[in-house]
Amino acid sequence: MRLRLLIRRLTVSAPRMAVRSAMPWPLRWLALAIVFGFCAAIALWAFEFGKDIAGLERGNKEQLRQTQAELAALHDELVTVKTARDQAQSVANTVDTLLTTEKVAQEKLLAQNKQLEVENRSLRDDLGFFEKLIPAAGGGIAIRGLQAELRNGREMKWQVLVIQANKNAPEFNGQLELSFIGLLNGKPWLATLPGGAQAFKLKQYGRMEGVFELPAQVVVKSLSAKVLQGSVVKSVQSIKL
Repeated sequence: MRLRLLIRRLTVSAPRMAVRSAMPWPLRWLALAIVFGFCAAIALWAFEFGKDIAGLERGNKEQLRQTQAELAALHDELVTVKTARDQAQSVANTVDTLLTTEKVAQEKLLAQNKQLEVENRSLRDDLGFFEKLIPAAGGGIAIRGLQAELRNGREMKWQVLVIQANKNAPEFNGQLELSFIGLLNGKPWLATLPGGAQAFKLKQYGRMEGVFELPAQVVVKSLSAKVLQGSVVKSVQSIKL
């Protein structure tokens, strides 16, 4: 019986019933979120306030300043190291430049030394050639040096020195005639300069030289030089090869 009375009170058939408007669920969740946010803000404020009271933030700031100072010192040290590296690189580049310059200078000296050796040999040859400048007894035009050298088996290099032994001699106008004498295939062979007698002028002395190309199978036995003035032979000299 009591159970029935309790059920009647809790149902629509109860003698007194109040009708209330229910709040939508989204609004309930929004209200709940606002409450939680407010609580979280209070908790965060309490945490920050407690941290300030405990001095934790001041320690972090001090540590941050110390770290920044260490970073600045490391940066200065890095700049110093870079400067020292750049100076060392500059010195190394200077040393390389000096070594290169010294190598180039050494190569130039070697080339000059070789050139001087060639000139020295040429001067020795000229000295031996000009030793024959000593005038012979008597005066007039004379051949004082006749030389010939076979090169490459096909070229004959020749030199002739002509002098006037008289002092204050007038200028001499003449011709030089060369005759190459030898054998061609076992038979006598004779040849002169391609252009014939070579004209020249000299006051005291003059040196003439050239290269004569020999035909194949020719063996040169001797060389003869004549100094002509018109059709008159002034001097003759021959050498055997």
